[in-house]
Amino acid sequence: MRILYFDIDTLRPDHLGCYGYGRNTSPNIDEIARQGVRFTDYYCSDAPCLPSRAALMTGRFGIHTGCIGHGGWNAEMRPEGHERGMADFNGRYNLPAVMRRAGMKTASVSSFPDRHAAWWFNGGFDESYNVGKRGLEPGDDVYPIAVDWLERNKDRDSWFLHVHLWDPHIPYRTPESYGKPFENDPLPDNWMSDEILNEHRSTKPGAHSAMEVNGYSPEKDAAHPRQITQINNLDDFKTMIDEYDTGIQYADRCVGIILDKLREIGKFDDTCIIISSDHGECLGECGSYCEHGEADYATTHIPLIIKWKGCAQNAVSSGFHYNVDLLPTLIDLIGNVPPFKCNRVVGKPNPVTYDGESFAQNVINGSDGGREFLVVSQCAHVCQRSVRFGRWLYMRTYHDGYHLSEEDELFDIENDPHETKNLAEEYPEVCWHGAWYLEHWVARNMLSNIHNYRTDPLWEVIGDGGPFHCRGYLANYCTRLEETGRADLAARLKSEHPQEYSVSY
Repeated sequence: MRILYFDIDTLRPDHLGCYGYGRNTSPNIDEIARQGVRFTDYYCSDAPCLPSRAALMTGRFGIHTGCIGHGGWNAEMRPEGHERGMADFNGRYNLPAVMRRAGMKTASVSSFPDRHAAWWFNGGFDESYNVGKRGLEPGDDVYPIAVDWLERNKDRDSWFLHVHLWDPHIPYRTPESYGKPFENDPLPDNWMSDEILNEHRSTKPGAHSAMEVNGYSPEKDAAHPRQITQINNLDDFKTMIDEYDTGIQYADRCVGIILDKLREIGKFDDTCIIISSDHGECLGECGSYCEHGEADYATTHIPLIIKWKGCAQNAVSSGFHYNVDLLPTLIDLIGNVPPFKCNRVVGKPNPVTYDGESFAQNVINGSDGGREFLVVSQCAHVCQRSVRFGRWLYMRTYHDGYHLSEEDELFDIENDPHETKNLAEEYPEVCWHGAWYLEHWVARNMLSNIHNYRTDPLWEVIGDGGPFHCRGYLANYCTRLEETGRADLAARLKSEHPQEYSVSY
C-alpha cells in the first residue's frame, strides 16, 4: 500500500473549490476530491501549528500530551517517566511509526520539526527532509524533493510519504514572478463591511488586529512584499484575501506537479491520497487578521479529503471528526497492523489508548456520521476552549491574548460562519449547554489522563505567564495604542492584565 499525505499549512476549507469556493484556487485538490471522500466537519483538536501536529501524530488531545503552546513547558510533550522504554511513544505508536509497523517505508518532507524544535515529529519516519528555511520556504523548494523521492522509490510497493507545503501561511511567500491571479476578480464571499472593519479597528486590539496585522506593529518586512501590514479599508481587505488565495493556488500547483510524477511512474491509481491541514486562518473573523490565534471556527475547521483504493468516490461526508481520529482510522483502513512487541507488552494489537475514534466506515462508503460534539483548544496566542455542537460554536476565553474578548461567546456557524455576531446574551441556554459539554469533557479527560498527570495544561500556560505569543509585549504595545489614539484600549488592557503589564523583555 502507498499513502501520500499532503499537509498544506493554514488551509481553510471554504477557500477550496471542492468546498464551494468561487475562485479557481485548487483545481488539483478538487480533482482528488472527485475521486474520494470530502469531509465537511473536520477540526484540529488543538490549535495552532505545534499543538495540532502533536495531536495528529499521537492521536491524543493536548490535555493529555501537554503540548498545547509554542513556547515554555507546554511546547513539549509530557515525559513518559518510569514506563518509557528504549523508544518513546513517538518512536513506537505515533502515526508514521504505525505506518512503518504496517510494512511501509516512511518519509517526510517538512521543516516543521526545525521551526518548532519538535524533534519528536521525526519519530517513526525512516527518512526526514528539511530544506532548512524553518517554514519560510515556498513550495518550489519542497516539491522537487518529493518528486525525487518518488522517482527513487518507484519500484517500492509500500510507502507513506508526508509532504508539507507552507504557502498559505503568513508571511505570504509566493514569488512575485507568479503574479497576482485574483487581482481583478471580485471576492466570492464579500462578508466584510465598513461597519465591521471600523469596529475592529477601534475596539479590537492585540497582535494581528486590523491595525497591526503582522503582530504588535505595522512594520513592513522587505523580504515579504506580498504581506499586508494594516487593514485600513475594504480594498486592503480584498488584497489580503487575494494574497491568501494566491498562496493556496501556488500550493495546489505544487500538489499537481507531485501528482503528475505519480502518474508518470504509473502509481497514481493505486496510491491512497490524503489532503488536510494543521489549522485554518482568521481573515477578519473575531477581529483577527492573517492569524490562527483563536479557538474559533475559522481557525480550527480544516479540510480533509481522502482518496482510498476501493472506497467511495466523489462523496461528501458530514459529521464531527477531530484530526486525532485520523490515526485510528488509518489503522482500520490498512487492517492487520502488527502489534509492537517489547518485553512489557506482547500480543496486544494496540498497547496504548488513543483519544481518536475511527471513522473508517465513512471513508469506505462515504456515509455521514461522527461525534456528538467536539471540544477544540487554543493556548499559544490566547487561552480558549470551544465546543462545536449542532449549528453552534460556544467559546470560553480564559486569557484573551490582549484582544479584549468576551469571556463567553456563541456563534451560529450555519448562518454566520464568519462569526460576526456574538449571540451569548440572546441564547444563554445554548451557552449553558455548551458549558455543560465543556465541563464534562475536561473532567473526563483529566480522569483518563496518561502517566498520572493531574494538572490541566491550559492552567499551566496561564501560570507560566500567559500564552507564549503575548509574553513581554504588553507594556510596549500599550504605548503604541496610546500613541495611535486608542488610549481607552490601553487602559482596559492595563486594568485586566496588571501583572503582565509590569513585565517586558
